[in-house]
Amino acid sequence: MSTPTKTPPRFLRVKRKQYLAPHLMRITLSGDALAGFPDHSDGLHIKLMLPRDGQIDPILPTLGPDGPIWPPADQRPIVRTYSVSQYHAAAGELDVDFVLHGDNGPASSWAIHAEIGAGIGVAGPGGPDRHQPNADWFLLIGDLSAYAAIAAVCRALPDDARGYILLEISDETEQCPLPCPPGMTLTWLSRDGARAGTSQLLLNATRELTWPSTPSVTLAGESTQIVLIRDWLMSEKGLARNSFYAVPYWKDLQDEEAYHQERHRIMDEFEAE
Repeated sequence: MSTPTKTPPRFLRVKRKQYLAPHLMRITLSGDALAGFPDHSDGLHIKLMLPRDGQIDPILPTLGPDGPIWPPADQRPIVRTYSVSQYHAAAGELDVDFVLHGDNGPASSWAIHAEIGAGIGVAGPGGPDRHQPNADWFLLIGDLSAYAAIAAVCRALPDDARGYILLEISDETEQCPLPCPPGMTLTWLSRDGARAGTSQLLLNATRELTWPSTPSVTLAGESTQIVLIRDWLMSEKGLARNSFYAVPYWKDLQDEEAYHQERHRIMDEFEAE
């Protein structure tokens, strides 16, 4: 289990923007505050702190003896949970991948409109281990929101790793490069525009796999799907509740504030002994 470093949020600025797919954008952040960011943090969770309407830069909390000290409610930043795509220590750069859905969410809207030099806060990283490196084989399941975490696991796998990667996308145009060992079979599953919360493509594809032994499982994405797959893995394949990475990153038709309590309930349930 990785533990967040007790440092104040880092104030960084946009250095580059790049489309990986029509609705997936990589934003590269940099700044002096990135010094000391932990190595080997690719795929870990971070908190992004975005400016409110009318603010040029976010007003970040400071770190007090009992935790963060936040600015007044009308000034405190909008906070969203993301994953480290890749940290480039030598270059002093941090990549974060954003799934874009127009101006319907603050993070998507910020990513679309942020200009080079725009400011953002970053807290973390932290979160559970994304995979078990000594497993016989590997199963990676998710959607575009899990692209950064799954790509990080792929980079960490040995060259002779074998297994499956199942990635669900809204349509075929969203396929993007995902370097992985040659023994990993990558399958893109297109919803053809259907809502993510109604899809069972990932669950059905998981059910059809051949299991030679117990794998390392990395499972992340839309909540309804992740819970269904998680429950199937435990009930049908006998995986222990806390033996694999299973994190619901988002829920269809809900923003992060609305989903916050349910997400924590799901994670508390999953991590219970």
